[in-house]
Amino acid sequence: MRIDLHTHTAASDGTDSPSELVAAAVAAGLDVVAVTDHDTTGGWAEALAARPDRLTIVPGAEFSCFHVEPDGRLISLHLLGYLFDPDHAELRAERARLRDSRLSRGRRIVENLAADGYAVTWERVSELARGGTVGRPHIGRALVEAGVVPDVDAAFTHLLSSRQKYYVRKDDMPVLDAVRLIRAAGGLPVFAHPFAHRRGPVVGDDVVAAMTEAGLVGLEVDHPDHDADDRAKVAALARELGLIGTGSSDYHGTNKVTRLGACTTRPEAYERLLALPSARRPVGS
Repeated sequence: MRIDLHTHTAASDGTDSPSELVAAAVAAGLDVVAVTDHDTTGGWAEALAARPDRLTIVPGAEFSCFHVEPDGRLISLHLLGYLFDPDHAELRAERARLRDSRLSRGRRIVENLAADGYAVTWERVSELARGGTVGRPHIGRALVEAGVVPDVDAAFTHLLSSRQKYYVRKDDMPVLDAVRLIRAAGGLPVFAHPFAHRRGPVVGDDVVAAMTEAGLVGLEVDHPDHDADDRAKVAALARELGLIGTGSSDYHGTNKVTRLGACTTRPEAYERLLALPSARRPVGS
């Protein structure tokens, strides 16, 4: 059984429509795929409608969060929430707030780039988002179109990184609040790419322990942004804390070079997730 529990569609910052993602999952030989767009459930309905009998879909989302270090530094991190109630009032309101934050943040990044003479416009970025949640990959694609950078990865390295002056922080959720809110909505929170150092600073094991006390159920172990040492450390931490270790591609279509199913979740880990109480069940066989 091949299981990929972290993918994105054009409902956020992927390039595949939800139905195209489903077709790509089948072509990649996946048996289970999670639809986890940023701060939105907007891709669920189309993906479920396009689902063939042989494919199981896990509805979810990836939530933007932060943690404040004792010295006052803010560290960004992401939570995957699976199988939550999309109509839970507080979580629905929070998703809307996060999407609005992404919109205003994206516009400010574009304004910062344009002020320095880069040929990028908010109108084009909005067109590329196609009504979905705006993200930095849309700005990256606009920069590629304008000939500023050769590809989206280069855009992130040279202009869109959190270390660059054009970066604008989103108004994210405190991570412990986010864990509790996902659980309150009947969802299963899993910490996405926890040791992805190349994305920026990461939190320590003590923070992961606090997240576990708040209701975290898993850690994403096998991820394209984790090298072999990272994976070994995350797997050991998951064992120590009694968390489920998952694996995922974090697929974004052509916005990233990673292919669908590049990293996967072991069937026994998936079964452990399904054994936990949740508001929804996967849709499929």
